[in-house]
Amino acid sequence: MATNNKHEQWSSKATFLFATVGAAVGLGNLWRFPFVAGENGGGAFVLVYLFFVALFGIPLLVSELGIGRRGQKNPINSMQSISKHENANNGWSIVGWLSVGIPLISLSFYSVVGGWALYYILEAGMNSFDAIEGIKSKENFDSFVASPTQLFIAHTIFTGLAVLVVGRGIKNGIERIVKIMMPALFILLVIMVINSVLTADISAGLKFLFTPDFSKITPAVITMAMGQAFLSVGIGVGAMMTYGSYMPKKFSLTTSAATIAISDTLVAILAGVAIFPIVFEYGLDPSGGPELIFVTLPVAFGQMPLGYLLGLLFFILLFCAAFSTAVGMLEPTVAWLSDRGFSRPLMALIAGGSTWLLGIVFVLSYNIWADVRLFPNTPILKEKNLLELTDFIITNLFIPLNALLIALFVGWIMARKSMVNEIDLGDGLVFKIWHFAIRYIIPVAIIIIFVTNFQ
Repeated sequence: MATNNKHEQWSSKATFLFATVGAAVGLGNLWRFPFVAGENGGGAFVLVYLFFVALFGIPLLVSELGIGRRGQKNPINSMQSISKHENANNGWSIVGWLSVGIPLISLSFYSVVGGWALYYILEAGMNSFDAIEGIKSKENFDSFVASPTQLFIAHTIFTGLAVLVVGRGIKNGIERIVKIMMPALFILLVIMVINSVLTADISAGLKFLFTPDFSKITPAVITMAMGQAFLSVGIGVGAMMTYGSYMPKKFSLTTSAATIAISDTLVAILAGVAIFPIVFEYGLDPSGGPELIFVTLPVAFGQMPLGYLLGLLFFILLFCAAFSTAVGMLEPTVAWLSDRGFSRPLMALIAGGSTWLLGIVFVLSYNIWADVRLFPNTPILKEKNLLELTDFIITNLFIPLNALLIALFVGWIMARKSMVNEIDLGDGLVFKIWHFAIRYIIPVAIIIIFVTNFQ
């Protein structure tokens, strides 16, 4: 398909993979996946999750990267261009709009939590965890999020750093940062794992994560594993489609998608191996969410040998995971604005400024507006503050919706020949399995996730 590509291209396959893995790996890898796996069947859950990554995650990654590379523009223009080429209704450009809007809105609340990681790097560096007890750790966290000023400053710095990187473009901005952050993330994870093996209760941690308990694998848990597979590899968020547009034809779509999915899963598993032995060694509660990261782990770091250094390394690791994802969230909007002929640095500032401004709402959702509930009579939503509500709607409604539309567009609207030409599989058995999954299995699976999430 002929295109007028105004984009840069990745300088190497390694930098492309660093960027895409960085966009997929986020805060959820470091606490949500290990906790969900441990509480829902351990090794049995991991097996179910891996099955869904292979069956659903990789085919959708191939599809999203393929749309980006075929269009060679930002998500909106790529969808418009491909729709026209396929003689499809221009209404399919909604996929492009969702792929720009979802990450921009998501970044507005993601940057608030990313700011927590920045704050805790400072706390760890000041040795604030030394001999800290659980009650005091909880008080420290509650005091931090209750301060609009502190949250505002952290949110501003986090967003500003993302604007700075994205504004410098692919080669001078995103590539430079991911070349440093992604190797650092894996090295820090390995250091944390080695520490857990040598000094913590590694047997209890591995048992929690990997002992298969098939009795816990209920239909609801299967659906949870399926949803985790969709979300963890960054499908439907726009970053993969955008990063795919910078992807040279010589890069293999299938190999790249498999590498992204495997790397993302490896980070999640290594995070569990690093974190939970520490939790069990010090008799702490392996509860999920922010409590585990920002309340429970500081207590452990405050008690263990070399806890000062390990605590500092851990929160740097957490920041790397959060920041690489944030860069991927900001890029789709900046790419769209830049493709309209505007200056990239200025567009990064405008897009980042917009998400920063909206983020103030989520800063206040933990303090001044902490009691605000928009749906007090809806059981599934009534306890959620503004940030939690927006996160729930984006994660459980708009991201699956966008993934569904991508599957339908690639499977039913695009000509078979178009994807045969884009994917390096030929028209053999493997392609036929992929095409069947995209057309039939994946749409049904996403609809099941929809129904389950809103019951």
